[in-house]
Amino acid sequence: MTVETRLNDVNIEAVGALVSAIQQDKAKARTTWAAHVRWQGGFQSTAKVRAFAESHSDEPPALGGDDTAPNPVEQLLAALGNCLAVGYAANATVAGIPLDSLAIDLRGDVNLHVFLGLAQGHAGFDSITAKVRIASPAPAADIEALHQKVIASSPVGHTLGNPVPVTVELA
Repeated sequence: MTVETRLNDVNIEAVGALVSAIQQDKAKARTTWAAHVRWQGGFQSTAKVRAFAESHSDEPPALGGDDTAPNPVEQLLAALGNCLAVGYAANATVAGIPLDSLAIDLRGDVNLHVFLGLAQGHAGFDSITAKVRIASPAPAADIEALHQKVIASSPVGHTLGNPVPVTVELA
């Protein structure tokens, strides 16, 4: 995978080096990611990921919070949108498709009955919709192929769309 000029401001050489390393040693494809969350009082918490500044979480007033930061379900929608944006940028660059702009609007529906203890059942999103807008001089068929490739390879999209074992242990 070589790209002669930098396209979409993506460091495709780094991605290509990772692809080559994984092709030579399949064990390098197995990665582990981590976050450390601390409660700050009320419904506020902070998450620490690697060496980055802490990100904050809170709930809106209607859910008993102080509305100082996005809530966890909003952060989950943002994580999906950010993952899709990475996928579009990387795959467009590999395909030689210039992106003039990319915007993703996400919405999710949650029924609060289970969260509030008023019912039993599914407490998460009932549905998530992402609307992707891409401006590019590339032909529509190339943009559609790009879209299909991103949908087929999004780690966060696949995590949300397929059952994933989640273990929460009390230490």
